[in-house]
Amino acid sequence: MTNSTIASLNERDQEIWFSLRQAISKSSGFQSWQQERDISSDIELDQQVRSYLKETLETLAY
Repeated sequence: MTNSTIASLNERDQEIWFSLRQAISKSSGFQSWQQERDISSDIELDQQVRSYLKETLETLAY
């Protein structure tokens, strides 16, 4: 989610997104995904999690 997308969420939805983002970022799958792609720490965590979820869902849909 972009910052503008997050800003448009109500407070409860923002809390849910931040909790979900934290849980995903701590998962071994996400950490492996980062290492495989040599992701720069300059990229926002929101952007990384969105990319990870998109790739994961595309793989599952295939």
